[in-house]
Amino acid sequence: MGRPHALFRTGFPYLKTIGMRRVTSYAIDVAVTDDDRLFVLCRGDTTAEVRRTDMDDVDHGSFGGRGTAEGKFTWPASLAVGPDGNLYISDEALNRISIFSLDGEFISCWGSPGSGEGQLDRPSGLRFDGDGDLYLSDTMNHRVQKFSKDGEFLQSWGSHGDGDGELNMPWGVDIDELGAVYVSDWRNDRIQKFGPDGQFEFAVGTSGNGRGQFDRPTGIAVDGDGDIYVSDWGNDRVQQFAADGRYLDTFIGDATMSKCGIDYVLANPVPLRLREMTSLEPQKRFRGPLGLATDERKRLFVADYGAFRVQIYQKQAIELSADQIAPERQSPSLSVT
Repeated sequence: MGRPHALFRTGFPYLKTIGMRRVTSYAIDVAVTDDDRLFVLCRGDTTAEVRRTDMDDVDHGSFGGRGTAEGKFTWPASLAVGPDGNLYISDEALNRISIFSLDGEFISCWGSPGSGEGQLDRPSGLRFDGDGDLYLSDTMNHRVQKFSKDGEFLQSWGSHGDGDGELNMPWGVDIDELGAVYVSDWRNDRIQKFGPDGQFEFAVGTSGNGRGQFDRPTGIAVDGDGDIYVSDWGNDRVQQFAADGRYLDTFIGDATMSKCGIDYVLANPVPLRLREMTSLEPQKRFRGPLGLATDERKRLFVADYGAFRVQIYQKQAIELSADQIAPERQSPSLSVT
């Protein structure tokens, strides 16, 4: 299914919140399956695990745990569901990719430290393309690497710098249905788009807190319409851009209390009293959002790291054909987004 000629964006309402501190502590990334199973990667000083839950906020347990043995994590960074239906998880400290079944059974791992082809130095974001190949932000090698799902090195690009196509500690990565690669260029406070073979296409962003500016962009996701979402970690927000890089919108957080959070507070008199005394406005907002995910139902999932939860939004847009909308204006100043 191809992209629409144009979109009539009618809203992007908040949908719900999943998780709480005792369940999804320090949520750094999130993945969702077609049948609405959610996997939340949790990373903190004492936490290194994947929590399994669902859209009804039911806790189905966790797997992983801190350690260096196979099946354990030290400083996990990102996760993605592969074409084989398994979970792939990067670990910055161990310089490896671990593979688990959706039930949490450890399958295998691969990766070795270094700067040579296929070697890793603090790998972070990872995503699969339509052919089943894995793209990985190799953060401290300042490059993107491409592997088969079995860990066979295929390609890499990028070098340390701030010019077009250069990278400075890349973090998030995503692939659209056309094979284009989008990278959060963390230390350069921008995002970059590359063709499938690594050719530079465009960059968006400068340092700051204005529209289209970033303070350490982290997670990045692209939906089926080509819209780009970026976690602006230092500014406590998520920004949305059109496929051509035009700024569209900003999300600052709208959380209500999750089901598991409500159950916990109702069962504990002290937290219940504290909640009754607390101003609720700050509780809704993002606190250092990190990983992002989108799905075919046009939902946006935000790993709200500092608030120990996942916030979910529902995109509302009407697809337009060429005969439903006027041609683009010759003067950009007269264009209406």
